[in-house]
Amino acid sequence: MVEPGTVLDGPDGPLTRVIAMVNDKGGVGKTSIVANLAGQLAAADYRCLVVDLNRQANLADDLGYRDGDGDDHGAGLVLSVLTETPLVPVRHVREGLDVVPGGARLADLVPLMVARMQERGREAFDVLADVLAPTAAPYDVVFVDCPPESPILTDLALTAARWVVMPTKSDVGGLVGMRLVAERFSVARERNPELRLLGAVLFGTGTRSRRVHAEVRSAVAGAFGGSSPLFATAIRHAERSAQDARRLGKLAHELELEVASQPAWWASLRDGTATPPRVSPTAAGVAGDYRDLGVELLTLLRDAEEAVAQPTIRRDVEAV
Repeated sequence: MVEPGTVLDGPDGPLTRVIAMVNDKGGVGKTSIVANLAGQLAAADYRCLVVDLNRQANLADDLGYRDGDGDDHGAGLVLSVLTETPLVPVRHVREGLDVVPGGARLADLVPLMVARMQERGREAFDVLADVLAPTAAPYDVVFVDCPPESPILTDLALTAARWVVMPTKSDVGGLVGMRLVAERFSVARERNPELRLLGAVLFGTGTRSRRVHAEVRSAVAGAFGGSSPLFATAIRHAERSAQDARRLGKLAHELELEVASQPAWWASLRDGTATPPRVSPTAAGVAGDYRDLGVELLTLLRDAEEAVAQPTIRRDVEAV
């Protein structure tokens, strides 16, 4: 697990650790990364909040709360934006992990925002930051899971976030989606000048070759004007483990525990006992990738916070 204390204590404001997980392309791992990072950080005693802006609400499958008592399919999020009142999360989806659910009701958010834009212009996109700020205050990290191909919802997330993480695959689609995010990123900074790119993450890759990393780094640099941060950790391709996760509503590190406890396949055959579908042993490797990514993310976040804080400290000293 990630050791508590890796990140600087006491951020300056409730939105300073809001991380938007963004790529305009679907299927590049946004939801899987959000669910697994939030779950592992919560297991390491961080207080985590996830805001789901996706109408498909795949996060509900990854975390196992689909159609449960707290799953309102995004109605609460829409109501908060409509009434401009604080978001109300579902508590204890995991110990230390709360969620503001998404779902089909988020379809109502787009026409609502179009009407607001006609009335207020780009200022309308401040609303998610306004309703998230009072809710985010008690949490150490807040993740926003952004939908693909939805500029309005992406703009809401980018206006509320402090940091952007971009999952991508090494194929053309993922890299094109990244370039589209760069365009939205530039627009969002007009309302949210503190927004920064924390890095890109290679997801579902079958190799960790330097060539693949170099190609993705070059694509990030091209999209973001020379800034090319790329996480050293990549999440490996493990289709069976991904299917197990959605089928069971469990995260990679939880599947890892199941792998360790399930009887050997030959023992079941020998005893003639019926067994449920077995969890793929690749879950252990995937869980390790997410652990490494969590450590790296917290370290980068700490370093970025320190870098941002230094100019402020110098200005304060010079003013004395």
